[in-house]
Amino acid sequence: QVQLVESGGGLVQAGGALTLACTVSGGAFGSYFMGWFRQAPGMERTFVAGIPSTGSRTYYSDSVKGRFTISRDSAKKAVYLQMHSLKPEDTALYYCAGRETNWYGDRPRDFEFWGQGTQVTVSS
Repeated sequence: QVQLVESGGGLVQAGGALTLACTVSGGAFGSYFMGWFRQAPGMERTFVAGIPSTGSRTYYSDSVKGRFTISRDSAKKAVYLQMHSLKPEDTALYYCAGRETNWYGDRPRDFEFWGQGTQVTVSS
């Protein structure tokens, strides 16, 4: 059974930074495409960032490009999301997700495995 556990969320002022972490147990982390999504109250879950198993490239939504960085550590079976220059509109529940097919996906239905989410709140 594949389990994903996010951590690192919290309350931060606008302009601040946070780093989210997601640890994966079970399954074959080394072959998964990993992603981060977020969901604000009353809104759809949307793609934030993604990274293939090799870490050879990264993908970002336009709203976070240049401010967020996704990375992964195969030895620790973890994926990270470094967030800088945070804005109030970044406030959301952030989810880590894993996809068995190791190529780009940006829709929630593309991903088979999900964490429970970690809350990020950015105050103005």
